[in-house]
Amino acid sequence: MERKKLNTRTIVMAAMLGAIASVLMFIEFSVPFAPPFVKFDLSDLPVLLAGFLFGPALGSVTAVIKILLKLIIKPTSTMFVGELSNLILSITFMLVAAIFYRQHKTRKGAVIGMLVATIVTSLIALFSNYFVIFPMYAKLFGMTMESIVKMVMAVNPAVHNVFTMFICSLLPFNLFKYGVISLITFFIYKKISVILKKYMIK
Repeated sequence: MERKKLNTRTIVMAAMLGAIASVLMFIEFSVPFAPPFVKFDLSDLPVLLAGFLFGPALGSVTAVIKILLKLIIKPTSTMFVGELSNLILSITFMLVAAIFYRQHKTRKGAVIGMLVATIVTSLIALFSNYFVIFPMYAKLFGMTMESIVKMVMAVNPAVHNVFTMFICSLLPFNLFKYGVISLITFFIYKKISVILKKYMIK
């Protein structure tokens, strides 16, 4: 019975973190060197916390809840391309960090896990955006990759073609995004985990 109660509370907490993450998706802003349609937000922070606290499976559920609630509150403006990319990268970031942390449950293990996750997710973002997300976005909105490059050139003088767009714009954007989320997690995780674990064991 106690185990069932604990599991129920764990699921509830994961769902709450998913709800918080969906709200954070609406608090977004542009980064000067990134494409105008690529926004920075902290919605992956609750997803990462869920992964650290409850494991990769519930962390993934939290990411899915985040996207579903966002779509319920506000329909997609990117024909689901943005949401798909967000979900892929959110789960990737959380999985790498959470799996590493569960094998090395120390502060150092958490730091290394988040560092590795930031690098791995940023690299996967390059491939997923190059082969899937950007071509899909361009096709659905009747654009070409060249027109997207021109959009990014307007905000980032280092961009001259598709290759430099990904290397000089998207790569630093994702390194910045997941680096910031990792840094915030480093400072708040211990306090948040203590509060949530007290609730879970009541």
